[in-house]
Amino acid sequence: MTVRSLAGKVVVITGGGRGIGAATARMLVDDGACVAIGDVDGELAARTAGQLGGQAIGLPLNVIDHAGFTAFLDKVEQQLGPIDVLINNAGIMPLANLDEESDEATARIIAVNLSAVIHGTREAVRRMKPRGSGHIVNIASMAGKLGVPGGATYCATKHGVVGLSEAVHLELRGTGVDVSCVMPTIVRTELSAGLKDTRMSAMIEAEDVARAIVEVLRKPRFDVYVPKYLGPVTNITRVFPRRLTELIGRLGGADRALSTGVHSPERAAYEARAAASAPAASAPDPERQTTASAPDPERIEA
Repeated sequence: MTVRSLAGKVVVITGGGRGIGAATARMLVDDGACVAIGDVDGELAARTAGQLGGQAIGLPLNVIDHAGFTAFLDKVEQQLGPIDVLINNAGIMPLANLDEESDEATARIIAVNLSAVIHGTREAVRRMKPRGSGHIVNIASMAGKLGVPGGATYCATKHGVVGLSEAVHLELRGTGVDVSCVMPTIVRTELSAGLKDTRMSAMIEAEDVARAIVEVLRKPRFDVYVPKYLGPVTNITRVFPRRLTELIGRLGGADRALSTGVHSPERAAYEARAAASAPAASAPDPERQTTASAPDPERIEA
């Protein structure tokens, strides 16, 4: 397969003010791409873009405001040109057992992690398909391949992102538009504040995910596991009986990946910020764009 050049490509990254988004933006700018960073913290987005140099811009983006999301993409195209790549990176990860999770928290997680990704993907398809080229990268999680106690709604949304990506990938076959689904294990960013490594769920760095994203943009494929060995492991364990798979998970601590350290002060601080930064999401008001009502930065990240 021919390695694609990223020089001059217009790349949009949601939730890109820090963490995975910022690390990816940095690598793309180094490769000569024109990068638009969208973040609910518009000042952070602009500051991050300014630090990157090159052709990078930072704009406010509240992904749960669908009309505002569309307007953001329009503005990017006005400033940089047609969008070649959309990276749906924005996401939040409040954690609780389902019976302890409020309706408001459930709605918020679904709005940011799934509904916004559906909207962003649809907008990208509408822009890229008529041109016969483009690449949509949806950041899911290994939680989109398995269920982890303590994060039922988060897992549900990431399963949704995987299913969405698979379906759209098939819908776009032969159109020239690629779809990739990135599935990292737990990443050491603000979303994982307070969580601890277990034998089967050691955290990775944002740069690890960023490198995988840049690699798949150069050589497109659908499944992107980070670390890479998770792909074969996932495929192998699918043939095991459920009881055996669950036993392996318990012995390795995978079933505690989202609960070990969940009661720490660091975790409590993240949970409070995420809960206070956005109301329960309802249908977006198409007549206005609200940039202050989404969950706080990366706090919005996968």
